[in-house]
Amino acid sequence: MRIRNSAKAVIVKNGKLLAIKLQENNSTYYTLPGGGQEHGENLHQALERECMEEIGTKVEIGELIFVREYIGKNHEFFAKHAHAQQTEFMFLCRVHQDSFDNGSNPDTGQSGTEWIPIKELLNFKLYPQAMRPQLISYFNGERAATYLGDIN
Repeated sequence: MRIRNSAKAVIVKNGKLLAIKLQENNSTYYTLPGGGQEHGENLHQALERECMEEIGTKVEIGELIFVREYIGKNHEFFAKHAHAQQTEFMFLCRVHQDSFDNGSNPDTGQSGTEWIPIKELLNFKLYPQAMRPQLISYFNGERAATYLGDIN
């Protein structure tokens, strides 16, 4: 199996993080907008395409703030993701609107989007969950590591 690259958008407005809301197996969880890089795309192009597909809007892409790896066999979903390995590049992004519909090609189980208060991130099932304290630190102006390692 090959290693997949993914680009994710960290969109913050008025102290809230924009997240994709997903419903699966009677459970609600959240992820950042974005997804897999396709052949011939650079990371910015992948992120622009994925945001149009998932949240239906253009994003202004800023600096790279986090890099996360996911090696499926090492985490809670190992039975389903045993062969998965992905490197995610998370960019600080801006949008010019406050509400979003699902885009042209939403993720399976995507029920919409939600603005989550950054101060309350630990109360939400946002994946990768180990990144939540890093996001809180970053937006509190504290030093946060860029490379997060193999986390979920």
